[in-house]
Amino acid sequence: MITLKGKQIYLRALEPEDLQFIHTIENDESIWEISNTQTPYSKYLIKQYLEHAHKDIYEVKQLRLVISSYDDEALGMIDIFDFDFKNRRAGIGILVKEEANRQKGFGKEALSLLINYCFTHLDLHQLYCNISEDNKASIQLFTGQGFKEIGLKKDWNYLNGKFKNEYLYQLIHK
Repeated sequence: MITLKGKQIYLRALEPEDLQFIHTIENDESIWEISNTQTPYSKYLIKQYLEHAHKDIYEVKQLRLVISSYDDEALGMIDIFDFDFKNRRAGIGILVKEEANRQKGFGKEALSLLINYCFTHLDLHQLYCNISEDNKASIQLFTGQGFKEIGLKKDWNYLNGKFKNEYLYQLIHK
């Protein structure tokens, strides 16, 4: 049985009711750096995205899940992207939306559940993530789950008039 349930949270598929939640996240300029977004998204575009979110990961090469509390509050999202079945690897991204919900173990539990899903059910060999050099919370989260820093991409992202470095982290399943 596939289990995406933890002690505090569970991971679930996107639903049409998530339209406003996703719209708020995608249009929050403070997180555009981590999502490589430069422009706002309309509700119309997000609705279209939600209508196709059911498609198979092998077809669309990504999977976005909602991090949900057991009282059904959407806390954030966790993504598998650049899914490459041939080479058995994928990228992972995570966001806990409200600052008040961070540092409570929700992200750690979500990441742990997704890692297990990727290695057990998708039969992946490795996962990776890209983290800005000043995102200490994400560095701590991913290294705490066994990800190792394998590279530094110098001057990788341009933000607010200056370039920022980005680390590449990797977790290889043994």
